[in-house]
Amino acid sequence: MRYLGLDLGTTTCGVAISDKTNTLVSPLKLIKFAREDYDEALKEVLSIIKEKSIDVVVLGLPKNMDNTMGFAAERSLNFKKSLEEENIKVELQDERLTSVEAINIMKNNGLKQINKKNKTDIISATLILEAYLKKVNYGK
Repeated sequence: MRYLGLDLGTTTCGVAISDKTNTLVSPLKLIKFAREDYDEALKEVLSIIKEKSIDVVVLGLPKNMDNTMGFAAERSLNFKKSLEEENIKVELQDERLTSVEAINIMKNNGLKQINKKNKTDIISATLILEAYLKKVNYGK
């Protein structure tokens, strides 16, 4: 099994990938697309899935802090449906606070302000996939 983690936004999608043992997760790339052009994002993701022989996509589900679903969660659910229509297995992973955690990681590592926006989504995708694999591998 090989996993791909996604952090979907309105103009970008951070992508992370697991190693073949599913113990390590690495940032892969940032997909940029026109505002809310999820068809373009889908094309790019499908290309990565094919190229990297991905079995399962782990998609971040950005719930509100009170556990309700807003626009961002609906966006992810719609993207999940599009992937499933292409016969891709998709798992959802709660991604609350991953952007905050990603920013803290960058701050602690001295990343310059100019690069933060592009890197936040990729690091968030990595955190989403790490959390999912930890849950699957260790039941946490």
